[in-house]
Formats: sequence, structure tokens, C-alpha cells
Amino acid sequence: MIDHITLRVRDLAAAKAFYSAALAPLGYVLGHEYPDGAGLGAGGKLDFWLAHDPEARPQHLAFAAPDRAAVDAFHAAALAAGGTDNGPPGLRLQYHPNYYAAFVFDPSGHNMEVVHHLAPAAARAKPAAARRTAAKKGPARKAAARPVATKAKRPAAKPGKKRSARGGKR
Repeated sequence: MIDHITLRVRDLAAAKAFYSAALAPLGYVLGHEYPDGAGLGAGGKLDFWLAHDPEARPQHLAFAAPDRAAVDAFHAAALAAGGTDNGPPGLRLQYHPNYYAAFVFDPSGHNMEVVHHLAPAAARAKPAAARRTAAKKGPARKAAARPVATKAKRPAAKPGKKRSARGGKR
């Protein structure tokens, strides 16, 4: 698991403003600043760092979103903060059936993505009738419905032949 990452940016002031706004829908806030960098994070953990580098080359970085609405909110906030659209929120079926993402170029040209991998909550939740049916078919009910296995009686030994304790011929 990645603990933190540093993204090199050409214009630190622009990057701080952009990422503070664009990542706000994911709970990210600017948590630490120093002369040539800054740290952002969610829940008190700074895991996304910016470092000033006038020669920074564009990179691709993806953030996980808790739901599709957060992907939509990221895209809108990133565009409002000066990002350039590189793919509106939507399904990317070439990756998998529930890959819902949005892409934006930041002020340094980095391709930023926010993605959610699950189907919408309504589609994942089982209808109440299906939950009740599953409960009726639980392990205890299944066991009660199975026929009870009985031990078959061994056929009597033929005269003159003895059987071992295990049932085989001697």
C-alpha cells in the first residue's frame, strides 16, 4: 500500500490552489506548506505532496472516490479551479463494467483522474424480497431440508466367509 506520493509541479502556487479545490470533494485539505512544497490529505493523513520543479514532466495519477457523486464533484471543482477537461465523468467499459471516472489536466499538464469501481449502491443492494428468500434458505434451513443419511445394513456374510471389523473380506 502506498503511504504517500510527491508530484512535481511547475507552478507551486497554482498547484496548491488547484488541488485544494479539485480534491475537496474527496475530503482533501492543504495541511502543510514549506517554501518549495506542500502536503494535502484527508482525515489528518497527508499523503499527497507537491514539490516545485520548473522542469516537471506530466504524469498520470488517480485518486479513489467513495462514490460516483464524488467523481462528478471532482470534475466540476477541477474545471472551476482552472483544470482542462480530459474526459468527463462516465463509465469506462474498456477497463471494467463499473469503472466510473473523470479526467482533468492540472496547471502543470498532469493527467489527474478520480475513479469509483463499484456499481451504484442501489444496484448492489438486494431487494428486500431477495434478502428474505435468502434468509429462509440459510444453512440451518438447508440442513433441515436434507434427508438424513442412515447407515446401510451390511449384507450378511456368506457361509464360510468372515468379514473383518472394517467390513472387507479376509
